[in-house]
Amino acid sequence: MDPCHESVELEVVDGPGRDLGKARDAYSSGDVEASKNAHDVGLVGYPVGGDSKEEHAGEGGKYVKSLVYGGLDGIITTFAVVAAVAGGALSTNVVLILGFANLVADGLSMGLGDYLSSQAEDQFVRHEMKREKWEMDNYMEGEKREMIEKYMEYGFTKEHATEVIEICANYPDFFLDNMLVHELGLMPPDDNDSPWKNGVVTFLAFCLFGFVPLTAYIILPPLDVDSNITFAVSCVLTALTMFGLGVVKANFTNQSKVKSGSLMLMNGGIAAAASYAIGYVFSVALGEQ
Repeated sequence: MDPCHESVELEVVDGPGRDLGKARDAYSSGDVEASKNAHDVGLVGYPVGGDSKEEHAGEGGKYVKSLVYGGLDGIITTFAVVAAVAGGALSTNVVLILGFANLVADGLSMGLGDYLSSQAEDQFVRHEMKREKWEMDNYMEGEKREMIEKYMEYGFTKEHATEVIEICANYPDFFLDNMLVHELGLMPPDDNDSPWKNGVVTFLAFCLFGFVPLTAYIILPPLDVDSNITFAVSCVLTALTMFGLGVVKANFTNQSKVKSGSLMLMNGGIAAAASYAIGYVFSVALGEQ
């Protein structure tokens, strides 16, 4: 037997085809052997089950956009309010009034916005999916010709593209998903996705992270702590939380934790500096300082 063919004739047993978590770790470290082992899960001679994360790897990742989107916006906008008030040398009461008003109003707005945008995207994809299904039912030859042309754009010969598409056409669900991705650039909808959950995650993340800059102004003033120290503590808490938010994002996107955290920190720092400067300039211009 040809050794090249022998190397791939491995019996597949029931179970996941790879350990996605280990595959990602192997890629991050550049370990080729670890990558091979991660992809050989489920083949005879390799362990099946156990630590495999293939099936559930995306469950938490579904909401990472809403978590980061809501959390980052919450902590930056609230801290911007705090920085502006500090720059304008206004009282602690003003910080709390404006801070909590921003927290609730913007949080609701962000959550609702995420819900509506996710719902609109889902409805659009499902509408396009129904249209493509209708076209398949009524003119399959035309759909196959479009896909053959699309595959030829990827470098397939006409013969190979025709062969592949003819095979795919025997599996209507797969063919439909394939058309969505390659013809329209849309990902097939996931029945487990929930726009309202995205909205709730965004709202809760906004409120949770947005509350951080205000904690110093709730705890320290009753202890007669100087306002400058209170602002400094708020800055430290906010910076640590922003960096932590970047680390959380990196865990889902397989990026450098330090780089991701630093980018979050830089983003928040620029916004806060601008807000503080505006508060100071307007306070001086209006004769408040």
